[in-house]
Amino acid sequence: MNAQPGLRERKKQQTRQLIAATARRLFVERGFDGVTVADVARAADVAPKTVFNYFPTKEDLFYSRLEAFEEELLAAVRERAPGATVLSACRDYLLAQRGVLAMKSPGGDDEATRQIQAITRVITESPALLARERQVFARYAESLAALIAEETGAAPHEVEPRAVANALLGIHRALIDYSRQRALAGAPASQIARELRVQEKRAFARLERGLADYAVKET
Repeated sequence: MNAQPGLRERKKQQTRQLIAATARRLFVERGFDGVTVADVARAADVAPKTVFNYFPTKEDLFYSRLEAFEEELLAAVRERAPGATVLSACRDYLLAQRGVLAMKSPGGDDEATRQIQAITRVITESPALLARERQVFARYAESLAALIAEETGAAPHEVEPRAVANALLGIHRALIDYSRQRALAGAPASQIARELRVQEKRAFARLERGLADYAVKET
């Protein structure tokens, strides 16, 4: 049984969650570039130093959940059942995450649609956030490649583990891009969720089959 965190740790978690939630609200209201760390600190009723103690950069305030995503993805691969592939572990984890995101908002589909559109606009209108996102996903790929290399006994310089890691995470990136395009086009959140499930299953099925017979040029 996992030990419950102590009072001090719980208070730190609550403070971190408060700061992150406050920052995301302000970013949606004013845009990422229209909010300073001092604005976030003031709205959360903490000192700017406290914000930096939890989030080293302003971009980390927005992407506060990405660290947990990386840890959970690697854990899903590392702890998969005997006989299961890296592909199936990544697929099952990402499908489960997509299922959580697809859960109905308390405010209904209209509210969920407004939320995804607002968050999408914040990201796509900020070069700083887009750059930070690329850095984060590059780190994901390196971490996953290192785990795959460790399990398969590949040498650090070998290309295959990195190719596999980038292919798997490439599906995730492509799905994010797809959802943003559909959100900006005005598609309802429930429709986007349904489309993502179809696209995700097709993409992973293609990786499972391989590329030998894909997009063969006709004579």
